[in-house]
Amino acid sequence: MKIAFASSEVYPFAKTGGLGDVIGALPKALQEMGCHVKVFVPKYAIIDHSKFVLTYDWSIGEMPIRVAGRVHNVNVYMSTLPESNVEVYFIDCPFFFNRSNIYTGDHDEDERFILYSKAVIESLQRLQWQPDIIHCNDWQTGLIPFYIKENYNWDYKFLGNTATVMSIHNVAYQGRFPKETVVKAEIRPELFYPNSPIEVWGAVCFLKIGLMYADVINTVSKTYAEEITTSDKGMGLQDILRYRINDFYGILNGVDYSVWNPQSDKYIPSHFSAENLTGKAQVKEYLLNRLHLPIKPGVPLIGIISRLVDQKGFDLVADSINELMQFNAQWIILGSGDERLENLFRGLSYAFPDSVSTYIGFNNELSHVIEAGADMFLMPSQFEPCGLNQIYSLKYGTVPIVRKTGGLADTVLDWHEMAHLGKDTGTGISFMDYNTHALVSSVGRALELFQNKEIWSQIIQNGMKQDFSWSVSAKEYIELYKKAIYNRRVL
Repeated sequence: MKIAFASSEVYPFAKTGGLGDVIGALPKALQEMGCHVKVFVPKYAIIDHSKFVLTYDWSIGEMPIRVAGRVHNVNVYMSTLPESNVEVYFIDCPFFFNRSNIYTGDHDEDERFILYSKAVIESLQRLQWQPDIIHCNDWQTGLIPFYIKENYNWDYKFLGNTATVMSIHNVAYQGRFPKETVVKAEIRPELFYPNSPIEVWGAVCFLKIGLMYADVINTVSKTYAEEITTSDKGMGLQDILRYRINDFYGILNGVDYSVWNPQSDKYIPSHFSAENLTGKAQVKEYLLNRLHLPIKPGVPLIGIISRLVDQKGFDLVADSINELMQFNAQWIILGSGDERLENLFRGLSYAFPDSVSTYIGFNNELSHVIEAGADMFLMPSQFEPCGLNQIYSLKYGTVPIVRKTGGLADTVLDWHEMAHLGKDTGTGISFMDYNTHALVSSVGRALELFQNKEIWSQIIQNGMKQDFSWSVSAKEYIELYKKAIYNRRVL
């Protein structure tokens, strides 16, 4: 099977969040299973050319791409995903992509990804590489399924059997633009009307276009797939998702255990496994010393690595901070986001210097050390399409405390809930109600369990035995691709 991935991010070249991690790992897993995979991503100015060698692709050459009535000359460069032979093609148009950030919010944000979408299709044409699947990811690629069936349907001999899959990584980001985008994107004007396949609340919506025109759609966990068909969490697209419910699936994201593994992690000072946790205690001691927090035997360390925004549940944390600080625990916070939340956590470091350490910003190496050295990991998200840190935490014997939503519900089994069913299979602590009482009581439950070394050891062992590798998810994607091909070629 030949699969082309279209994505605005791919790790390690350009990443802002989980999307980049997915596209840096899933193509490799598919290639290892015998698929032939290529990845297409914009060539951003932020790509570190001192780390990555990109070579010009002469087989594609310079492509004239028209956007908003203006022709831009586009070139393509190549590299491979590290530790693989998966080819990555970089769409180069400095006018649109030579900027300081991947996403800009500039007035021409729609034009940037109109050009990118056309360039992906025309690169495939020039390569004469006919994919069975074009796997599109988030709104930035939503035009591709439309273009395949509309603007480029003249090339039916080449593209007529190519199916498209549209993956939603976060339905909150939809790519909504003014009506004028119809002209910029060369979409037939008669397609724009209230509740049309391209319109949401008076705007052109790139994500909706992808959802309407793709052969199959999916999101990144089964619970999130259920949640976003409701008015509470569908963000205006719930009716479309219900309309396409027979072609809508949830597939949990995997993680790359070659990067996130306590037995081989290059960022932690001591390695460990489920059979021998001595190294975990050593990492905790190293982390506490590094953060200038006192070593307190018997006192748990709770880690947080996140965007500090309300979506991640930090409005609850802020509202319950006085109660949380009364617990006998130490805290390490790594992240950035809303200024009020950054200031809150900075202030806690000064108010409770023996209990709280805050690092505002991004630090990949420190995130690995926190995952390995903390005893617990807090993710009280309002909504979470999949989430990765709770999966990392399970692997590192760091017990997750999560809200039961989206991928968090699919990956963390509450110890007390399982015990009530007569099972000792719990892997963490979870709560359903989105309020401060539920958050505080869940942290309290975790701290009580921590004092029972036999039960705590069982929870750690249960978590470390879980398998959320990409090889598992990749098998589900191959079945999804088969459904998309059937829809494209038979229905």
